[in-house]
Amino acid sequence: MLSSHTNFIKGMAKRVGILSDTHGYWDERYATHFAECDEIWHCGDIGSEEVLAKLEAIKPVRAVYGNIDGQEIRLRTVKHQKFQIEDVSVWITHIGGYPGRYAKEVLPEIFHRPPQLFISGHSHILKVVYDKTLNLLHINPGAAGVYGFHKVRTLVRFTIDGKEFKDLEVIELEEK
Repeated sequence: MLSSHTNFIKGMAKRVGILSDTHGYWDERYATHFAECDEIWHCGDIGSEEVLAKLEAIKPVRAVYGNIDGQEIRLRTVKHQKFQIEDVSVWITHIGGYPGRYAKEVLPEIFHRPPQLFISGHSHILKVVYDKTLNLLHINPGAAGVYGFHKVRTLVRFTIDGKEFKDLEVIELEEK
């Protein structure tokens, strides 16, 4: 799912905002932090159609559903988003694990056809890890909502320019 705010021209760097595990919680700072992004990627456990609609009002959204998402969200999203942006293959899913401990749901495909960028949520733990074995960058943006055990709510922003990842930023919203 990608809402149609803008037609993208290949060869122009893309600024991306990533969040996960909002669990139905909306924070106006999402709009502020993602205002300069070209796209927003939500890694599941969206929690409400309202959150998804508010994100779509800001920028085009690519989203996957998570284990807490109900039928309404599942009808509007997919379990796995696989796509090409710039010169990078991307795979977004909610339960993906991380290098050295990938989830059963992504095995063996992640080893058979690894993307260059693998993004997942679910753990509520912010991680940016390079997997040397699969030659991919893994990002888990942590959790942006208030539900869960995480101490700090986080977002991630970065730029994809051709095959390069640049200007990665972790945004800490606040301690819970």
